[in-house]
Amino acid sequence: MVLFKRKPVAYLTQPSINDDGIDVWVIQQTGEIFTSYESYLSRLDFYKQRRFICEITGHSALTFFEALSSETEGSHHVDRSFPDALREPVLRKVQFSTISRIDNLVDHIYDEFKQDFYPGEHVTALLGDGARLGGTIREKAKFPELTDADGNIERKAFSRYFVSLDNQPDSEALVDDEHIMRDRKSLTKQMLRSFIKNTVTRESWTGAPWLVKENIAHKMKIDTEVPAHLQYENKIAEKKAQLAQQKKMEHDANLLSMFHAQQRLAELKPASKSHKSKQQQQQLARSKQQQFFEYQHALGQDPEFVALATTGRMNGQTQFIHANFPSLAPIVSKGPPKPPAPPPIKYPIEDLDVSPKRDGTHRPRLKYLRKPASEPSKGLVEDTMSLRTESVGPLLETWETLNVYCEVFQLDSFTFDDYVEALQSTSDHVECELFVEMHCAVLKILVDAEAKGGKVNVSLPDLPDEASSEEEESIHADSIVPTPTPEPEVKPRGRATRSSMNKLEAAAQKDSPKRNSTPPETKTHRAVEMLAEYGWVDRLRKRDFRHGGWEIIIVGLLYQLALSPRRQELCESLLRQLAPIDQSPTQETARSQYANLDVNSRVKVLQIICLLSVETKAIRGYMEECSEQMTVFRKEKIEWQRARKVALEELRMLNDERKILLPDNTPASPEPVMEVDGDVKMSGTGADGEDEEAEAGSDEAADETEDETPRNGRSLRRGVDRAAERKRKREEEREKKEKAEKAPKEPKLSNHFKKVLRDIEKKKDRIRECEDEIATLDNDLREADCPRSRCLGKDRFWNRYWWFERNGMPYAGLPSTYTEEAGYANGCLWIQGPDVIEREGFLELKGDDARSYEKAHQMSVSERQKLEEGPTSVPTARDWGFFDEPDDLDMLIGWLDSRGHRELKLRKELQAQREKIALHMQKRQEYLSGQHRTDEPVTRTSGRTKTRIDIGNLRSATWRNTTALKELGHLHSEQTRSRKAAKKADLDRETRSRTGKKAGGRQGSRYRS
Repeated sequence: MVLFKRKPVAYLTQPSINDDGIDVWVIQQTGEIFTSYESYLSRLDFYKQRRFICEITGHSALTFFEALSSETEGSHHVDRSFPDALREPVLRKVQFSTISRIDNLVDHIYDEFKQDFYPGEHVTALLGDGARLGGTIREKAKFPELTDADGNIERKAFSRYFVSLDNQPDSEALVDDEHIMRDRKSLTKQMLRSFIKNTVTRESWTGAPWLVKENIAHKMKIDTEVPAHLQYENKIAEKKAQLAQQKKMEHDANLLSMFHAQQRLAELKPASKSHKSKQQQQQLARSKQQQFFEYQHALGQDPEFVALATTGRMNGQTQFIHANFPSLAPIVSKGPPKPPAPPPIKYPIEDLDVSPKRDGTHRPRLKYLRKPASEPSKGLVEDTMSLRTESVGPLLETWETLNVYCEVFQLDSFTFDDYVEALQSTSDHVECELFVEMHCAVLKILVDAEAKGGKVNVSLPDLPDEASSEEEESIHADSIVPTPTPEPEVKPRGRATRSSMNKLEAAAQKDSPKRNSTPPETKTHRAVEMLAEYGWVDRLRKRDFRHGGWEIIIVGLLYQLALSPRRQELCESLLRQLAPIDQSPTQETARSQYANLDVNSRVKVLQIICLLSVETKAIRGYMEECSEQMTVFRKEKIEWQRARKVALEELRMLNDERKILLPDNTPASPEPVMEVDGDVKMSGTGADGEDEEAEAGSDEAADETEDETPRNGRSLRRGVDRAAERKRKREEEREKKEKAEKAPKEPKLSNHFKKVLRDIEKKKDRIRECEDEIATLDNDLREADCPRSRCLGKDRFWNRYWWFERNGMPYAGLPSTYTEEAGYANGCLWIQGPDVIEREGFLELKGDDARSYEKAHQMSVSERQKLEEGPTSVPTARDWGFFDEPDDLDMLIGWLDSRGHRELKLRKELQAQREKIALHMQKRQEYLSGQHRTDEPVTRTSGRTKTRIDIGNLRSATWRNTTALKELGHLHSEQTRSRKAAKKADLDRETRSRTGKKAGGRQGSRYRS
């Protein structure tokens, strides 16, 4: 905008023209229209004066047209040269700023953006080998400051940038603040000044805020509503109120000083004896009285002053004494009232009401079990292309159930990565022990062994044979008719109802040779034929799992569950795969079909049997036992907390006593003793000089031995000189000790003081013991809390965060099991999308709610979600993603905003669990990379073919169910054998500690099936 006398040139308004035939004159550059030639020439002469200034470049002494051309050209140059990635952040920082001078504003913005970079900006990355490579910032992550329990800073806040290198499309550089820089010419103060002048305006009154131009603000969705305390009217009203208050205070101060002066005159200065001075004083008093009456009239005849006239003693002088000055009526300002300041926001508030941060950061990238085809493979967990999105939730659910209740199932713990790998194994010749054992272990919980009665522990729908036989008996009883008589037709007994007539009709159709029955349903599977000779319950009672036995048990279980309308569709779809109509109904068919079953179908089968197992008495009893143990642990924790509190109080009293006794038992500071040769000797600290005497005795003995012992063999060079030097040093030490003995000895520590010090150390040990026990009990409570998984929290978009090792199980699985070698159980922080209610109620706003939110934040909730979540998201509750690197965890903590209710709780929870989560993430990376394993190949013996097969490349193949071998003497998939070590296994079970050592069970005794 062209300036004239440092103010923008205001264009003339367009005149109203009623006659279309009238002549008009137009200035093309400004669009101004004139109806008279004289006004046109006058305006043109004004524009041709060299008194205009170009606002962009700052050039002066230009005509209006020259300044306008310079400004247009400078604006285009600024638009071309200023980095696009910095436009919006700079304008948001400048908006509503009250820094008056443009130079100070430019310095402030430049200092803030000098070491801050944004996605999309072209920078130079400084690599570790000293190379400098150009690139574009793809992603930015901020890491928060970390402090310890004492408040000391462990790590300062910093940022990291993913830079896509130029001419290397598949390469990226990860750099921090110290290894990234931008070109010096890309952001200079002159360029920043020109950009601000081109995009921002400011009114001429003092204290006016900088405002982004309307079209630019609308394009970048920047809030243009000026806050109330920065508006011109409120500023003027505030200044008027301040001036009125200042004038009132000055007037009251003058009035108060006047009356105080009168009072001090009467008290401190005696009246003059001369007649002239008396008259002057009386005139002064009358003038003061007149001023007071005028002030009384101004205040509405109610000044609350009392005038006391005294004469005689004060030589006829009249004094006016302020009787009640504090209650003087104030002068009321007639100006507008001061506008109330906007109330400060009290955080935390609703997360979506917090203003979004537009600093270029977003949530770290999520990883998915179903890896996109365009991304390279980094681990076996990501190579699950056949796994569907809706199967991830049941996959996590079944893994957690098998690991939390592994003591009931008598299974070794196993990692989530091995679990996924085992479910994807499709070999017809090699059996994965993990895959077989987890199926057999869960099936054994559903039905007791034949030796224990063979009771079915779950509720199942009745089979068709049993149900049809009962229905036929009831129908046959209801449809009996009397013996035929000569009468033409048989009448039913009693009143004929619709049901009775239907029964008679059904019986007649059954007896009729030509009946119109409905056609039989089309068979979709051959499960009934598979179970014709040997029922699945009987097979399960006998634990007949070999050679496809457990697979056919699953077929029978699914067939019976398909009779329930709730599970009919799911079970029928699984039966069509396990007992296809085009194959023979044999046990081998069930085995081969399950061996080649899709991973999604396997997850569904495991989910079904795991849900059934939770209904059994074994799992319910385990939960009740854990609940009882948690009650015991809580009581013990309260006792240890009380003991710790008592110990802290006793320690405080002992410290107070130590402070009282400290002056009498403080050792005197040592005084240096200067020797002739310049050495300094500190006074000894040993009690009664025992150390000095012992040292002196040792020196004398050394002297005697050295003098008496003859020297044999070859003498060294300068041996005589060295002996003399040693003798001289011994004499000096002896003299120093003699002087030290003559010096005053230090006071001894009193026995009572020593006892107090010993008691303090004992109390500290007692407090440490209490804290260790409390920490152990907290861990016991966490492990025993098995009925349900506990969510870490939710973020602003209602995504749930899960760390499945948080409760119900040890962090790395049961000690002395398979996961002890791996060092982790799951090793990932999982995120689940919002459910339907949360999405419809909070994220998908409609109508007035959507408009008000967009007005307040200049974007809709969906736009904000895309901006702040980045390229990866989990839209629904069926979608899952995960983080598996400690850096991603730190980035997530830095991304969370503690000003919101949900994210404040989630941030605290993540910070409390950060060390554990990061440790197990690192353990998982080491496990997947194979650093924990030896180079020797692992072999196993197939239980079906008895052949040795090298499967050392598969992690899940190294898993062994040592728990079943110890407690049962055999695997779940094998026939029952005699167990000689049963008693020893029971003892080991009872003495297993909470940490894997011999000292107390994790959640009590194990459960056998």
